[in-house]
Amino acid sequence: MSGARHLYVHLPFCTSRCGYCDFVTVVGHGDLHGAYVDALLTELELRGELLAPEVETVFFGGGTPTLTEWDALERLLLALPPAAEVTVEANPETMTAELARGLRRAGVNRVSVGAQSFEPRLLAVLERRAQPDDVRRAVQHLRDAIFDNISLDLIYGIPGQSSSDLERDLDAALALEPEHLSCYELEAKPGTRFTHAHGDELARQAEAMEGYFELVVARLTGAGHRWYETANFCRADGRDLRAKHNLAYWLGRDYLGLGLGAVSTIENERWRTTPKLPAYLGALQSRQLPPRELEPLDADVRARERVLLGLRLDEPLSISGLEDALDASGVERMERLGLARRVGPGALALTERGRFLGGGVTAELIAG
Repeated sequence: MSGARHLYVHLPFCTSRCGYCDFVTVVGHGDLHGAYVDALLTELELRGELLAPEVETVFFGGGTPTLTEWDALERLLLALPPAAEVTVEANPETMTAELARGLRRAGVNRVSVGAQSFEPRLLAVLERRAQPDDVRRAVQHLRDAIFDNISLDLIYGIPGQSSSDLERDLDAALALEPEHLSCYELEAKPGTRFTHAHGDELARQAEAMEGYFELVVARLTGAGHRWYETANFCRADGRDLRAKHNLAYWLGRDYLGLGLGAVSTIENERWRTTPKLPAYLGALQSRQLPPRELEPLDADVRARERVLLGLRLDEPLSISGLEDALDASGVERMERLGLARRVGPGALALTERGRFLGGGVTAELIAG
């Protein structure tokens, strides 16, 4: 085995938990930041043989990675293998000039800022602490620290949001000239306090999602951004500004995940590490691997995933070796409807309209 070239590191600590969030997070416990980093480094040592000699991407997700106490975060950053792309997620209110400079010195070269919206009333609905000026200030701190690859996250379909609200969010984001934008529809898990509080409005917003999606694509591509993945856009300025780490997921590459609740996919196995902090810390303090949920992956599952994820991209998917995962009649039907197209003898792509319909089209292409 050559080893995984992509490394994900989960930093779960947050000051509070947003009502719509379903990520593995830990509220408070600032006294455990150092112990958690110790555990991460022990896990890396125990699983290190699963990584390739040269790592291409490292991604720090959360939680709020930039909430992690700086001495612990710096120690972690400096201990991990170098990579061509090192991304850290950041909440705007945590970003200071000193932190931005520290991240840059420690080898981070890409920062993903969770703006979500520039409308204060919508930020209140999302229970976000950062305000629009916090986002602008965070981007300025990063620019001053010589970051030239900044991504902004936006959410649409927020209870109370209108098309004009979304247009203003897109305009405000573009005014900051980020290299990359991720625009996601709000997904509130059933049974959460968020769905209890906003159930009727969420149902109304669900009916508007298609229109919001088309607005996002039109506005961002009209501003010169490449719509390279269903929810992701990058500037076209001569550099390849696609998110290389996420691209590895969409291209079916192996990756190793470290930390609480982190997922890994290595060859024919996928596993999710325990989301329970005491179990995670306790195992690694004893130099034992933490508990995990293991899912064997056969060739059929990996082929189906390769089709499902690969067709999210704007580049044709090579279907060599994936033929059994495709429904030949479904492919012909989607071609007739103008939703999919063959590219040469061995590749498949969705048309622009097919990309707008997304998962519904892909489901027709997958063998039953």
